[in-house]
Amino acid sequence: MKRQIVFATNNIHKLNELRAVVGNSLSILSLADINCNDDIPETGSTLEENSMIKARWVREKYGYDCIADDTGLEVEALDGAPGVYSARYAPGNGHDSQANMNLLLLNMKDKKNRKARFRTVITLLGETSGCHVVEGIVEGMISDEPRGTNGFGYDPVFIPDESSEHLSFAQMDSDAKNAISHRGRATRALLSLLKNM
Repeated sequence: MKRQIVFATNNIHKLNELRAVVGNSLSILSLADINCNDDIPETGSTLEENSMIKARWVREKYGYDCIADDTGLEVEALDGAPGVYSARYAPGNGHDSQANMNLLLLNMKDKKNRKARFRTVITLLGETSGCHVVEGIVEGMISDEPRGTNGFGYDPVFIPDESSEHLSFAQMDSDAKNAISHRGRATRALLSLLKNM
């Protein structure tokens, strides 16, 4: 029987990306699969703290081994913003990806330095495995306008340095994106960790 681990997210895009990278090596359960409808707080001041808060919540309240991530877009010209606030960058309630992207482009309007990086931190918390943290980073730049319709979040305005055709994440198919993305790299680091346990 495959090892079951809960991925502490309600984001179906993140869940699908992780399952695609993991393949058949693990059974990834969603919060819905374990009937967790909690609004898990993200009160940390760093990506590491937020991923730990979410992993602990599921482990302590539901008893499952858990992986939890937090991802931030860090823009050099904005002193690392939106960073830990990436999902709630724009004012208002909820996570409005379009509003976040619009605010980012507005704040970058007159900036010549377009350098940015996506960073994903994943925490694994398990009964026998203990606590482990891995990270994935991809360097790139912010485009002047959205490009492409694939992906989610800031994907239409992020152009990874490794894209020889200068495609945004939203212009790539999922396999091409996962091969170089921050989440793909963090997930592969997680899988490598799990194989050695």
